[in-house]
Amino acid sequence: MSEEPMKEFVAEEGNITVPSTRMLGIESSCDDTSIAVLEGNVVRSQFTAVQHIHAKYGGVVPEFASRAHQRHILPVLEGALAQAGCALSDLDGIAYTRGPGLNGSLLVGSSFARGLAWSLDLPLWPIHHMRAHVLAHWISGSDSPKQPMMALTVSGGHTQLVDVASPWELNVVGTTLDDAAGEAFDKVAKMIGLPYPGGPEVDRLAQLGDPQAFQFTTPQITGLDFSFSGLKTSVLRTLEKNQAQRTKNIAWKQDVCASLQHTIVAILVSRLEKATDHFGRKAVAIQGGVSANSGLRKAVQALAEKRGWEVHIPPFEYCTDNGAMIAMAGQFSSMKNAQGRLDEGPLPRWPMT
Repeated sequence: MSEEPMKEFVAEEGNITVPSTRMLGIESSCDDTSIAVLEGNVVRSQFTAVQHIHAKYGGVVPEFASRAHQRHILPVLEGALAQAGCALSDLDGIAYTRGPGLNGSLLVGSSFARGLAWSLDLPLWPIHHMRAHVLAHWISGSDSPKQPMMALTVSGGHTQLVDVASPWELNVVGTTLDDAAGEAFDKVAKMIGLPYPGGPEVDRLAQLGDPQAFQFTTPQITGLDFSFSGLKTSVLRTLEKNQAQRTKNIAWKQDVCASLQHTIVAILVSRLEKATDHFGRKAVAIQGGVSANSGLRKAVQALAEKRGWEVHIPPFEYCTDNGAMIAMAGQFSSMKNAQGRLDEGPLPRWPMT
């Protein structure tokens, strides 16, 4: 690959012409170090180092996360380049997560990306992590998204409804007022003694339980925003009343997980339906780590069939935090020449505008 001249063709995906340049994407917003190489919108490689130390503490410890990024980032880069069969000299640009996320984790990735761009004299593309989750739908291998569409982003730290007119026109129309859906999954999992990360464990047990076993409180929020803190408290009160069942009875845990998942999915899907109707969209999308949840996928698919919507869900490898989505966002930034500067630091609380 490194010996071939740059091709002149472009790739067509979802009525968008993607330049066939080679983009490096660096993701380090939380606890996974992920680097990918894209040619156009085709993933040539994706290499990820997952941090397991946080399982011991039941959640991400920011200081440990940033130190692990420092250890992992160079080997991950080497792995991504080897997997893609290319050298640093073959790259045409570098995209990196500038925010939002954990400050120390972002600092490692952004400093590495800026130093690499300076040393190679390559254009640098700072990427908003939440925008990148939406843009993952344009990665080759996903079903080409139709615009406009209503996109639901659900992750450990964010829950958003985004009206997508194009890859460059993303308008947040609803967001969480407190906890994110993924955070609610993880915290309840911790309450009942499930290992971290708790979301996948809740999903696994939910498939074995009764979703009607418990009636948890649902938030009464007007508009298109979300709230999950009251739901989390409702689950906690149920657990406090059933201390004996809490850690020993696996069938009881399965019912709690099934009821929790049913409640969260119902909230998410009802808001998605409301937003889609309000803006008159005929296509919907879900993305972010929680979009891998089987209950959410089934509910969105079922609603889409009932309402006649076109539904878009990225492959599992592009649901969680990943370098490919950052590189894809970098391709779109390069098309608008929205270059970053070498003196720009991370933005842990970068709002999505």
